[in-house]
Amino acid sequence: MKKIVKNKFVLITLATTIFISTTAFKNDFFEIAKQIEIFTTLFKELNMNYVDETNPGDLMDTAIKSMLADLDPYTNFMNEQDVEAARINNTGDYTGIGAKVKTFKDKLVIVEPYKDYPADKAGLKAGDEIIKVGNTLIKDYKENSSDLLKGTAGTKVEVTYKRQGKTATATIERAEVEIKAVPHFSMIDDNTGYIVLSKFNRKAHKETDYALRDLKAQGAKRIILDLRGNPGGLLNEAIKIVNLFVPKGQLVVTTKSKVKKYNKTYYTQSEPIDTEIPLVVLIDGKSASASEIVSGSLQDLDRAVIVGSRSFGKGLVQRPKQLTYGTQVKITISRYYTPSGRCIQSLDYWNRDENGKAVRVKQENYNEFKTKNGRKVFDGGGVFPDVAFDASKNATVTNAIVNDDLVFNYATNYYYNHNINNLNDFKLTDADFSDFKTYLKTNNFSFKTQTEKALYKAFEAAANEELDDNIEKDFNTLISNLNRSKEDIINENKNFLLDLLTEEIVKRYAYREGLYEYYKVHDPKIKKATEILNNTATYLGYLN
Repeated sequence: MKKIVKNKFVLITLATTIFISTTAFKNDFFEIAKQIEIFTTLFKELNMNYVDETNPGDLMDTAIKSMLADLDPYTNFMNEQDVEAARINNTGDYTGIGAKVKTFKDKLVIVEPYKDYPADKAGLKAGDEIIKVGNTLIKDYKENSSDLLKGTAGTKVEVTYKRQGKTATATIERAEVEIKAVPHFSMIDDNTGYIVLSKFNRKAHKETDYALRDLKAQGAKRIILDLRGNPGGLLNEAIKIVNLFVPKGQLVVTTKSKVKKYNKTYYTQSEPIDTEIPLVVLIDGKSASASEIVSGSLQDLDRAVIVGSRSFGKGLVQRPKQLTYGTQVKITISRYYTPSGRCIQSLDYWNRDENGKAVRVKQENYNEFKTKNGRKVFDGGGVFPDVAFDASKNATVTNAIVNDDLVFNYATNYYYNHNINNLNDFKLTDADFSDFKTYLKTNNFSFKTQTEKALYKAFEAAANEELDDNIEKDFNTLISNLNRSKEDIINENKNFLLDLLTEEIVKRYAYREGLYEYYKVHDPKIKKATEILNNTATYLGYLN
């Protein structure tokens, strides 16, 4: 009798669970269907009855982007061009001219020609401004103008470009282009190998594996893995790269979501190459996502010393979902957690400030976790290095300088006005920094801080209320003081800006490959990493 009652209880419980989950699903489905019907009706009525002509495609694009903007910056609608760009980013292969290009309304700017690829062979250099492709003027082309450079391998395209005010033409023969995940690896000294991992595409593990084996064959007894500037990529590639240094069966990352099928634990699946070789990982504020999985898990497992500045802090996982007409939506499906249990997401997109901006997790709200050896690590703010270097002291101002292409353009002008015979001896001086500040002024660099925007808004309100005569003098004094403060901020970031300028200038003379060789001699983080690896007691001291 007890067994019958027990079985009935189980059946009732199961039935209740199914009923509740089914009801919840039906309620969700009904709400989704209801909102779609409302939107469809609205969209139809708007396009049929609005006073002026409307463009349904543009309206829909705005509606989709506005809806997704309320979630997080990683949940995105991807049109056919975006899908192709994502494919290239993930595979590292495409057909084109072999250069990184920035698109403007009236020109395509060569940001970086890849060494020995078609653009480089045709003589194009960083800073060249393409104004015409074939017979098509960029300013007249309504679609994505960078697509004009793409085409079948072996086909030719003529481009008209401007360089330092002069117009020239070049014929480029398109070719298959391979973007390496590991653009450089070499020996720093007789015992130290150096690997640069710039992205986590489908070749990341394979190329890192090859680099590590090759360096060990050359005699490397310790390794520096450089993840600076690496924005991330494929999760599985990150796990396989950690696996190079840790045993099979080791937990690397856990993902958690409201959707049960996305709750997963990821363990290393293969035998490692070397679990003992001393390892330093370099990170900075642009090391994100998969870079943070690698650096964070190796830190949690006390398998590597982390050197540099705090990483970006992206603890969210996305997955693309196929839509119609060749489009996709990339959706944030889960958060990821390193082996110690921490999530390093630094911006809270679900609790925004009064201006609708995501807020950074405050330090007092960080949670403490422990590494394998019991060291303290924290969540909520990216991966904190074991050996920290200062980052930009005011990222807002320095980012504005970079985003306005002022570092890039100054480097271009520098290249055409200076001869450098020996890059190993190259170093920018105080006079160069003064010249750069003059360049900022002559190019009308202006950046309004949030403080300035608030002051101007307050002054505008005062003018509307006819109170501006009483406060105009004080207002002008405040603005003048703020401008001096911005100059002070630029001076405080002198070393940071000089580093950015140096990188751009060195690339002009020796491509990216030459930049990595320059790093090996001059970069303070690499010098520190080498110093740590050269002293076993120091190295183990950080891990214990």
